[in-house]
Amino acid sequence: MIKYQFKIRTKNGLTVEALFIQGRDRADAERKLFQMYVGCTVLECSESAPSTGREENLDLGGIISLISRQD
Repeated sequence: MIKYQFKIRTKNGLTVEALFIQGRDRADAERKLFQMYVGCTVLECSESAPSTGREENLDLGGIISLISRQD
């Protein structure tokens, strides 16, 4: 599934930015959006690349450094 980022205006006039919704395509994501925000207006929509999982792999040394790290 693809994630879509929406910027919308609710029916009360509130602007909501960076609203992420997954869908098979944009129409599916918009259908889900309109179910949650009835009467909203889509101001912008962009497609986000599908996630490939965890971006960083930690080895034992990385885990130890995270545990022992002090601010």
